[in-house]
Amino acid sequence: MQTGRRRGRFGGECTLSGWRPAIRTVAGTPAESSRPGPDRVVTGRGATVRVVFIADIHANFPALCRSLEWAQRHRADRIVCAGDVVGHGPHPTEVVRLLIEQRIESIRGNVDRKVLELLDNPGKLRKRLKKKSQAPAAWAALSLGDEEREWLAGLPSELRFAAEGVEVQVVHGSPLSDTDYVFPSVTAPSLRVKTKESLPGLLVCGHSHIPFTRRIAGVRVVNCGSVGRPVDGDPRGALALCEFPGNGQVICRIARFAFPVEPLVADLVSRGAKGASPEEYRTGTKTANAS
Repeated sequence: MQTGRRRGRFGGECTLSGWRPAIRTVAGTPAESSRPGPDRVVTGRGATVRVVFIADIHANFPALCRSLEWAQRHRADRIVCAGDVVGHGPHPTEVVRLLIEQRIESIRGNVDRKVLELLDNPGKLRKRLKKKSQAPAAWAALSLGDEEREWLAGLPSELRFAAEGVEVQVVHGSPLSDTDYVFPSVTAPSLRVKTKESLPGLLVCGHSHIPFTRRIAGVRVVNCGSVGRPVDGDPRGALALCEFPGNGQVICRIARFAFPVEPLVADLVSRGAKGASPEEYRTGTKTANAS
C-alpha cells in the first residue's frame, strides 16, 4: 500500500501513514479509483457516515496535505473533491499524484477544464503564458506529465450518490455551469433555477472560495470553500464535514485549518508559477494583481 508520505519544506511531512478513506458502498467494499464510477449508495451499516468535501486546491500541496490529515483525524469514511485541483499554485503535479495515491474522488472544475482545453493545442501553450487570463492554466498544463493529464481528462463534471438516504449532488460552480456561483446569499427561487427544479437533499459546490452551509428550500447547501487559495479574509484553508446519521438526515459544518505559507510562497517564486500572489496566501484576500 502506498503511504502518501511526502517529505518537503512544508512545515513537516505529509504523513497519512498508509491511510485512505474507507469508502463504503452498499456492498461494503472499498472504492478502487479516485474517479467516480457508477453512482454509489454509501452506507455505514448502522453507523454515522462521515464525508469530507474539499474544493479549489489550486496546486497547493501543503494545504492539500493538511486537509487530508484533518480528514484522517476526524475519521472520514469518504473524501470528495469538488474541482479546481490545479491552476494558480506551484504544485500541480504533486497535488494530482497525491489525489491519485489516496484515491480521492474528484470532479473537474473550471480551471481544470481550461487546462484540458489548452492541452488540445499544445503548440500555443507558451504563448498563452503571456496572457494574464490564461497564464495560470497554461503554466499548469506545461507542468503536468502524461499520467496527471490523463487523470485530469477522466474527471466528470459532477458526482451524485446517496448517503444514508440523502441524495447528494457535487458540482464545482452550480448545476448550471462550472463558472456559475452559489453564494451565501442564494435565495430559494434562485436555487430552484440553478438546480433546474431537481433539488437534491445535499448540494455541495466550490468555485467562489467562500465557505458556508445553509438550508434553503429544503436543501442543505454547502460551499466547502477553498483548500488552497482562500480569499474570504481568513488565510486558513477550508473544508466541509457532513455527517449522515441515517433516516435521511445530514449535519454539515465548515472547518478551517492552517497550512505552512512561507515555504509555499518560496516555491511559487522559485518555480515561476502563474496566478496567485504571495500576499494572497498571507492574508487570505485576493489581490488586484492576481489572476
